[in-house]
Amino acid sequence: MRNIKLTIEYDGSRYQGWQRLGKNESGQTIHQKLSEVLEKLMGKPVEINCGHRTETGVHAYAQVANFKTDAAHSCREIKQYLNRYLPMDIAVLSAEDMPERFHASLNAVSRTYTYHILIGDVPSVFDRKYAYYAFQKPDITLMKQAAACFVGKHDFFNLSSGKKKKGTEKEIYEIDIYGNSSEILITICANDFLHNMARLIIGFLLDVGLGKRKLEDVNLLLNSTSTLEFTVIPADPKGLFLQEITYK
Repeated sequence: MRNIKLTIEYDGSRYQGWQRLGKNESGQTIHQKLSEVLEKLMGKPVEINCGHRTETGVHAYAQVANFKTDAAHSCREIKQYLNRYLPMDIAVLSAEDMPERFHASLNAVSRTYTYHILIGDVPSVFDRKYAYYAFQKPDITLMKQAAACFVGKHDFFNLSSGKKKKGTEKEIYEIDIYGNSSEILITICANDFLHNMARLIIGFLLDVGLGKRKLEDVNLLLNSTSTLEFTVIPADPKGLFLQEITYK
């Protein structure tokens, strides 16, 4: 049995994330589109694993997925077939044979997200689908100070939405914030992310930078499992990109 690794980029604007399960299961997901085309190529359903489930409206520069097959198609043929029949907003950058035990999620050691913020008086017509637009410049120095508090192992219970069936402790390796008067980029690298965790962290950092939240509020987010006295609004998904997934 072969184990095929795919590296995929996609515009998540019109999709309900990588995959939606349960009663809200949807066919308008990246997983569903990929599954439909692979099933036609292989002649039977294919089970696909991904490196990280992106959320509704979130994009990816380099999502990683794997599936197993006994088909004889070359990796080149698989890549070409997928790119021929997938929607134009999903592209397979590479396909390669991997060892049998490779798993896109279980073998990942880090995930990196990048968030794009544009600043100015008039929102860009051409970048509106791929960046959050701020009409005033956030204080990057304050944002960096708040970001430093998130680095390390913490319980991110208050920075996740949805059901928390698994442990909520994650480790953030690095948060980098840089930019100028017209654009800011935020990158977050962690061992893993809870549902909406990246967007909630970025939303909080923006609130700090715009003077809506205090630096001390970070301690409440990380040290309290009770109901907070304030609400953290997740950042707009259209500015978020899955940048990279690394493996051992």
